[in-house]
Amino acid sequence: MPLAMNRDVFITCAVTGSGGTQYRSPHVPRSPKQIADAAIDAAKAGAAIVHCHVRDPETGAPRRDIALYREVTERIRDAEVDVVLNLTAGMGGDMVFGSTEQPLPLKPGGTDMAGASERVEHVRQCLPEICTLDCGTMNFAEADYVMTNTPGMLRAMGGMMTEMGVKPEIEAFDTGHLWFAKQLVEEGVLEPDALVQLCMGVPWGAPDDLNTFMAMVNNVPKEWTFSAFALGRHQMAYVAAAVLAGGNVRVGLEDNLWLDKGVLATNAQLVERAVTVVETMGARVIGPQEVREKLNLTKRAPVAA
Repeated sequence: MPLAMNRDVFITCAVTGSGGTQYRSPHVPRSPKQIADAAIDAAKAGAAIVHCHVRDPETGAPRRDIALYREVTERIRDAEVDVVLNLTAGMGGDMVFGSTEQPLPLKPGGTDMAGASERVEHVRQCLPEICTLDCGTMNFAEADYVMTNTPGMLRAMGGMMTEMGVKPEIEAFDTGHLWFAKQLVEEGVLEPDALVQLCMGVPWGAPDDLNTFMAMVNNVPKEWTFSAFALGRHQMAYVAAAVLAGGNVRVGLEDNLWLDKGVLATNAQLVERAVTVVETMGARVIGPQEVREKLNLTKRAPVAA
């Protein structure tokens, strides 16, 4: 793929994620109201897409509770500010092994394995425009935790998403994930105009150096739309790198808690900073309706309870 700067850029804000960040910043939203409010504030700041997980309102621990997803969805849909909704479908594939000498049985604390239908049931009910599809299995940060997404599981989930009319956002943590995503398109599981998020610097996926990033970019087919992010202090640098490489950008507290050294950020502040970077580069930040037209998305109300 030749290097060509993107002049019409959309910003995604990943507002909370499922990591243990709730203990590190008071700005990480926990309850459905806090998550929806953070998403709405991010939209007002310039995010065209908001990417949402849900958490236990009391502890902040990650959850897969459909009622929590429905409340977040309804609060965002009822807001006066328009935004494209992107719900995670990445949970339900968590395996935590025992010791190195006795890996089985799996540790119940942290292990959360669910079938394909269960993993996307909240998507079926909430009908966001976009949901994520983590396109591979990988060792993920902690010593004995494996993020598990088998080829069969991904074919099943991807097919369900396509049938629902919800666009999968392929989350690619390494080049092999892109390789399999292209196979899903070739098989007709995913539509040819795929959307991909390049996830840089997540241990132990693709490192966030520019050579690796460009290897990822060069593996994205020209018919696809891509976005990219990096973790922590490299978040804003990758706003610029993604735009320069022809892509779109993602920021938010899922990936980075800091606005400046020693200054904890809000989601809206990170979006505002990204808008400044994009516009300073001479590009234009586009809104949710333009994104829907670009990506062939349909805004729908949740299925009636």
